[in-house]
Amino acid sequence: MAKQEQAKLIKKEQLKSDIYKFSVQAPEIVKEAKPGNFIEIRVSDQTEPFLRRPISIYNLEKENGILEFIFQVKGKGTEILSKKKENDLIDIIGPLGYGTFKYDQYKNLGIIGGGIGVFPLYELAKCAKKDKKNVNTYLGFRNKDYVVLENEFQNVSNYLTITTDDGSYAKQGFAINFLEKDIEEGKIDAIYACGPLPMLKAVQKLAIEKNIPCQISLEEKMGCGLGVCLGCAVKTAKSSKDAPEYWHVCKAGPVFQAKDVEI
Repeated sequence: MAKQEQAKLIKKEQLKSDIYKFSVQAPEIVKEAKPGNFIEIRVSDQTEPFLRRPISIYNLEKENGILEFIFQVKGKGTEILSKKKENDLIDIIGPLGYGTFKYDQYKNLGIIGGGIGVFPLYELAKCAKKDKKNVNTYLGFRNKDYVVLENEFQNVSNYLTITTDDGSYAKQGFAINFLEKDIEEGKIDAIYACGPLPMLKAVQKLAIEKNIPCQISLEEKMGCGLGVCLGCAVKTAKSSKDAPEYWHVCKAGPVFQAKDVEI
């Protein structure tokens, strides 16, 4: 069940010019959170901006109640959030989302992310490796300047592949190409993905073609995060022109079986 906490910001890091990592004390949220959950943050005490900002959970430290999230400054809300100082209190509701990553029945995991979509995959990789799974991680970035969290993912992966579109760092190409190669070599039992929509569509297509279980984490604009505003609808695979069927990402997701949604 979601909790509301006034979480103390105990550490603030600037990873890139527009990307920040916050570590907050939120023991009640951390206690219930799972890989794939997200939080809703009230960024200001003022009436504007009115809506909370949905942000994925990057890391959970269960033993001391610390929650970490990473965000990119994209608009007014995240700009305000980036100005927070250590020891400030941040109004957070979480954990949110009933659809989370599940890997118990698989041994060889293929975890793939692109751009800022890599953030919610860290907790998944960390937990899976702790549970003795074989974690193969594939992270794709536009170029060298956009590469983040390489060392962190290296520590929670058995095998890590970094790619850049232009070849300015690590391997040139798209992360999915390296994932596909490993699938064809029988190294992957299940796929877990988060990233830009074109990447997710390609991963979904690949998983269906190769008949491999695949879970994807979707990002939609969320007004409430609780299923009240109905603003984050996604079509189900059962939809038809005459009978469209929708789920709401904030409640049914954000993690879905790839074969169950139309993206």
